[in-house]
Amino acid sequence: MQTDIDPRSLIGRRAFDRDGTKIGTVDEVYLDDATGSPEWAAVRTGLFTRDAFVPLEPSELVGDELRVPFKKSLIRDAPDFGVGRHLSPEQELQLYHHYDMDVPRSDGGPGSGPERDFGDLPDGGEGAEPSSDRG
Repeated sequence: MQTDIDPRSLIGRRAFDRDGTKIGTVDEVYLDDATGSPEWAAVRTGLFTRDAFVPLEPSELVGDELRVPFKKSLIRDAPDFGVGRHLSPEQELQLYHHYDMDVPRSDGGPGSGPERDFGDLPDGGEGAEPSSDRG
């Protein structure tokens, strides 16, 4: 996804799965701690349901819509961590595995893979922080 976009501009956009089925509305955007780039979006999947985390890297903006390249059923089954809090490295790892995505390397080097060991990160290690505060 375009990395120079203002994460706040994603909030409130409608999100659609790979088949064009509406998933819901972007509720929050989570930034990578190390880079400040938008990494995850929490999408409100319905009036009485929860927010589902979707990765922003393979997603794209098409007009005013966020297109997520996964099926709605997979998105709805994503781990539920609640919103408004920092995503821990372990939670991010669960999300990467859920979406069967390569885990970015912590050293920023070329390539990626599930060999990243989140257990060795010091307290305050990389994770994702919501871009907006809730009052």
